[in-house]
Amino acid sequence: MWFLFAFLTAFFESLKDVFSKKSLKKADEYIVSWSLRFFALPFLIPLLFFIEIPSLGNQFWIALFVGGSLNVITTILYMKAIKHSDLSITVPMVTFTPLFLLLTSPLIVGEFPSLFGFIGVLLIVLGSYTLNIKQRHAGYLAPFKTLLKEKGPKLMLLVAFIWSITSNFDKIGVLNSSPIFITLTLLPIMLYKSRGSIQQILISHRTLLPIGLFSALSLIFQMTAISLTLVAYVISIKRTSVVMTVLFGYLIFKEKGIKERLVGAVIMVIGVLFIVLS
Repeated sequence: MWFLFAFLTAFFESLKDVFSKKSLKKADEYIVSWSLRFFALPFLIPLLFFIEIPSLGNQFWIALFVGGSLNVITTILYMKAIKHSDLSITVPMVTFTPLFLLLTSPLIVGEFPSLFGFIGVLLIVLGSYTLNIKQRHAGYLAPFKTLLKEKGPKLMLLVAFIWSITSNFDKIGVLNSSPIFITLTLLPIMLYKSRGSIQQILISHRTLLPIGLFSALSLIFQMTAISLTLVAYVISIKRTSVVMTVLFGYLIFKEKGIKERLVGAVIMVIGVLFIVLS
């Protein structure tokens, strides 16, 4: 059963990206960011009755404020990224999070990667190169240069790096740094940055509502899967959402270069698997 729940985690994570991309055609990234958190609340708040509440000491409040604030930033950056570039070239960048963890862990907690970890790093880099391998005729480094010229992948790399930091705060017991905290923090930002916020929400509600639903379902199935098996197994399956999103990008948004992007995404996911198993 854990495999089914982990697979559903990946599936709903991918659907969240698809509906976010659809919503960004009618609403701006601030509206979509707030909707992602707000419309997930009705499904997540009941979970408070079934999960263990951590002790509300100083560590909890520091983690809530720092982790929550960083997650507000990453939510907005994430939406900006998929707004400005194809899903199939932007979303695979999230696989760099475990790579950044391998780089920061020796500095922060003195943990050094194993052989599997190094293999995983090489595969993620190779996969990111493959995403734009058609540009190789312009030079061996051209695929990387082309990738970094795109606004979406650059922003998503920043998201991946910040996630490698926020994961340390999640260990303290703050589940996603509190969806309620993030929703309340995003509200004034949305009202300040977005013109006609309420009108945009009303016009786009058919695509905004599913974003929160799919985000909540992804988290619920992930927590359920983790309760049945090792976290490493669940995260490995969850990262296959990258491959699903590349396919959805081709099928729904008619994005080009599907062959090399799909191959690149698969290689990057395999790299994540190596890192997780290390």
